[in-house]
Amino acid sequence: MPKVPKEKALPKSALTKTDSSRTVLSMNRELSWLSFNERVLLEADDPSVPLLERLTFLGIFSNNLDEFYRVRVAVLKRLANLQKTLPDTAELNYDPVKILKEIHHRTALQRYKSEEIYEDICKELAEENIFIIDETDLSEEQSVFVKQYFKETVRQFLFPIMLDRFKNFSNLHDNSIYLAVDLMHKDNPAAENLALIEIPADSLSRFVVLPVGADKRCNVLYLDDVIRHCLADIFSVYGFVRFNAYGIKFTRDAEFDISSDVSKSFLQSVSDGLKQRKFGATVRFIYDEEMPKKVLVSLRKKFGIKKRDSLEKGGRYLNVRDVMQFPRNLGAKKMQYEAVPQLPVACFPPGMSILDVIREKDVMLHYPYQPFQYIIELLREASIDPAVRAIKMTIYRAAKHSAVVNALINAARNGKEVIVFVEFQARFDEAANISWAARMQDEGIRVLPSIPGMKVHCKIILIRRREQNQNVYYAAVGTGNPNENTTRIYCDEHLLTANQDITAEVNKVFHILDDQKYQRPDFKEIIVSPFGTRKFFLKKIDREIKNAEKGKPAWMIIKLNNLVDKKLVNRLYDAGRAGVQIDLIIRGICTLVPGIPKQSENIRAVRIVDRFLEHSRIFVFAGGSCREMPSAAGNKADYYIGSADWMERNLDRRFEVMVPIHSKNIQQELWDILQIQLSDNVKARLISYGKSNERIPVTKNVKKIQSQTEIYQYLKGK
Repeated sequence: MPKVPKEKALPKSALTKTDSSRTVLSMNRELSWLSFNERVLLEADDPSVPLLERLTFLGIFSNNLDEFYRVRVAVLKRLANLQKTLPDTAELNYDPVKILKEIHHRTALQRYKSEEIYEDICKELAEENIFIIDETDLSEEQSVFVKQYFKETVRQFLFPIMLDRFKNFSNLHDNSIYLAVDLMHKDNPAAENLALIEIPADSLSRFVVLPVGADKRCNVLYLDDVIRHCLADIFSVYGFVRFNAYGIKFTRDAEFDISSDVSKSFLQSVSDGLKQRKFGATVRFIYDEEMPKKVLVSLRKKFGIKKRDSLEKGGRYLNVRDVMQFPRNLGAKKMQYEAVPQLPVACFPPGMSILDVIREKDVMLHYPYQPFQYIIELLREASIDPAVRAIKMTIYRAAKHSAVVNALINAARNGKEVIVFVEFQARFDEAANISWAARMQDEGIRVLPSIPGMKVHCKIILIRRREQNQNVYYAAVGTGNPNENTTRIYCDEHLLTANQDITAEVNKVFHILDDQKYQRPDFKEIIVSPFGTRKFFLKKIDREIKNAEKGKPAWMIIKLNNLVDKKLVNRLYDAGRAGVQIDLIIRGICTLVPGIPKQSENIRAVRIVDRFLEHSRIFVFAGGSCREMPSAAGNKADYYIGSADWMERNLDRRFEVMVPIHSKNIQQELWDILQIQLSDNVKARLISYGKSNERIPVTKNVKKIQSQTEIYQYLKGK
């Protein structure tokens, strides 16, 4: 069985020149993303990770890959098709057909590796007396239970489709699992009869725990195998006497085009686009590799699946993402992460007004180590404070049962002016956001309209309070969504401030979103995309280059989810060649290649994947300050946090907000956290020239540092 490639040498298709006048290389963004997802897979393979959590990482790996195919591979296929009609694709700087081939090669190897990992996990579960069995392993007693469960619970969700009569195959659901059933009729054994059954994994758990028998074994059955065991109950009444079922799955193009029809509202255009997504072109068709060739040929013919549509072999059980649903109440506590209580923030004691605290000083919240509840309490306090006149907020992704939205509704009911921008174009959350917007409008909240072609991705809250006959503003600016669910698993920062220079400019952002004239504004404190964010960071990098040339301290630390923008990547290369010491903490895509001789030897990049998802964007520039004490009084290091990655979309086609950190105490906190992450030698992996996810070298006497654990202890000590 093939192993995951070690990438001792990067394939030619992975590297391109970033600038036609230079020889600087750049990693293809899609292949860099696959390297990130491989890092997630490595976490599933790590024996130090609790057993059930390894299943979770396996599910995350699978879910990530599904979304990658639905979006990025779909775009590459569009480009490949366009290339056939418009051969001149030099502007792309890569060949989409070659990149697609490399993607299929790598994902196939990763799939084999994921199956190996799954088999190893199943063996270890068996050692814990937990067995994942199939329908052929059932005892008579278990068979009775399964058939009863099928009759009472499962059967009502099944609606078999006979393929010889079914015509509209575009109605088959994206990313759902179907059983393709090969049937034999008693009166005509040679005739081909095929049926489809959608496995109702959205309505029922994918896993069924069987009653414990005399052997005390805990047996778990896939929902797929419950259906397989009971196929006779479905088809025998029609004269069928043999039933063989094989899993199949469609992955469709999830990128939809928004109509430019002026007769439609933008909301209607997005809604129509959501319907369009359901019928997107097939970008991947996965089938059980045990499926007989004649059945596969028939299915491909009926579905119009061609070779270019990413025909892909799979295992017996598709949608591995569902292993995240595996029952958590089985086995010992050691099989899961130990519960970690969130840490209280010392300056917010119970009963203390949050507005009073941040009026006196800036406060930084660090999720998930500290609770998001403080933001909910801030909104609740503002909703009932008689001096508060208005609350403004942007929402990109809200929780399913959002306390944030409920607090905003309560504020509107209490007579506050509440203005909310809800982003209808947040991918895969469009329907939920449309629903939230409708509910808020019904409650008297003014919902600002979405902007065609321009997403609002910034994470900002503004509260206007009347104090001594003057308007005083309070703001919260974050690196991640103000969402009580994701802030328990995403590592993000949230600045709470009453700095009137900053809050006035946050208010200016809301004015821009409200009047939608998008004239270039004048910002002196905050940095706002699409109004010059790239230019701002290029100037910061240029300053470090000039300081290096003058022999002054010159360094920077950049933490991002994705580093892709060509101009910024090229300028980082320039800085590295000039002697600027650059540390990058990049979770996902990194098209910059560290470690290239004479190009990027002064650049170090690490990727951290652990229990929580690293999501914050933090920027530190030396400004001539000594690296040993960059936050000391008198030093001029610049600190920023914000919502923007260094990608063209975040810099040019989204509203993003970055905010400076003026508080020396908060600067020190950020510095300490970044140093802990740069010292990680347990969960961090090097992003380097010619290698993928290389471990940090550790000698015997060096202390092992797992950054997320160390950061928790650091904040606990504060």
